[in-house]
Amino acid sequence: MLSEKMTEALNGQANRELYSSYLYLSMSAYFESVKMKGFANWMRVQAGEELVHGMKMYDYVIATGGRARMLAIEAPQFAWASPVDAFQHVYNHERIVTGLIRGLVGVAVSEKDEATKNFLQWYLDEQVEEEESSDMVLKKVKAAGSNQSALALADKELGQRGFKFPRGFQIFPYSAKLEGATIGSLKK
Repeated sequence: MLSEKMTEALNGQANRELYSSYLYLSMSAYFESVKMKGFANWMRVQAGEELVHGMKMYDYVIATGGRARMLAIEAPQFAWASPVDAFQHVYNHERIVTGLIRGLVGVAVSEKDEATKNFLQWYLDEQVEEEESSDMVLKKVKAAGSNQSALALADKELGQRGFKFPRGFQIFPYSAKLEGATIGSLKK
């Protein structure tokens, strides 16, 4: 059973993960508006990953006896001065998220919650990848600068990124139990 302090901290982080998804979706919309479909795709995939991160945390809170709470999601920024500005924002944001996850680990340690500390290791490992990936893309976009040909090449490359739900993850875990059910049969 999660302590109240741990539950509150996890709910707060789930909110930040959902905010991250919202932020990256906003960035995707920005890139769509400036006709950079590849960059928009990269951000949309990033938004999907962050949604999964939030849902994993939500599911963990419920599975460990806590009460998941949906907190208001802050409105994200919706315009950037340039592709470099947007990708710098991504990199900076991922570094902030890494700090937040480390803070959660600190709460788990102070609450003597070994199971949650172990659960959060996945997020720490994920943040190493997130920072590395966003840094690599930032460097690529910075190298392109304002050169339209180089930006178009980077845009094309980032458009190749795909998304798959992690193995074993189900965003709708109860749907299999309802397969073949009709509205009438659910009323009984």
